[in-house]
Amino acid sequence: MREIVLDTETTGFEPSEGHRIVEIGAVELFNHVPTGRTYHQYINPERAMPQEAFQVHGLGDDFLRDKPKFAQIAQDFLDFIADDAKLVIHNAAFDMKFLNAELGWVKKPLIANERAIDTLLIARRKFPGSPASLDALCRRFNIDNSSRTLHGALLDSEILAEVYLELIGGRQPGFGLSIEPTKSAAQSHSAGDWRSQPRPVPLPARITAAEAEAHAAFVAKLGENAIWNRQKS
Repeated sequence: MREIVLDTETTGFEPSEGHRIVEIGAVELFNHVPTGRTYHQYINPERAMPQEAFQVHGLGDDFLRDKPKFAQIAQDFLDFIADDAKLVIHNAAFDMKFLNAELGWVKKPLIANERAIDTLLIARRKFPGSPASLDALCRRFNIDNSSRTLHGALLDSEILAEVYLELIGGRQPGFGLSIEPTKSAAQSHSAGDWRSQPRPVPLPARITAAEAEAHAAFVAKLGENAIWNRQKS
């Protein structure tokens, strides 16, 4: 199963008001295991970057001026998310409306909303009443996000991939018994590599002293001919 963990950065909140995407970052998962394939692109929004957006993203007009326009990268992006892979997005409605607005403006196929897996909704269902921002989930799952001083699409998608795996049950939700995306991952998840280990603390006995005495008396009645007393031939 192929999934794409995705994030966008934009000049504002509403494409209907002329705001545009300035960055896309994405990480590929196969059967919930990162494959190492990523997609990252800065985009010239063809408009001035508002000061408040610059403060969030750290991307200014001078930096974005020579970057490709969305029309120039649209097909490469669609090729990366092809094969109807699910798109794992935090607050999916926001990113999906921007992606589909941009795709519509350049006459490219839109992305079906059914493809989106919204980690914000998953977190709110799993931890009702608790903060569900990406930073809050990193704190909950002890995921290092110390390098996230500014919002960046690729960094955020890499962090979100870790958060997503924790939200769906841990880093190996399927126990990895049938996952072979890469040689190293297949080796690390192989059932043949697993060995049971002694318990650090033995389990307590579940029989009472009276039951133990009754069992010993029963065994004594069997005499020396009991099968466990016979010598091996």
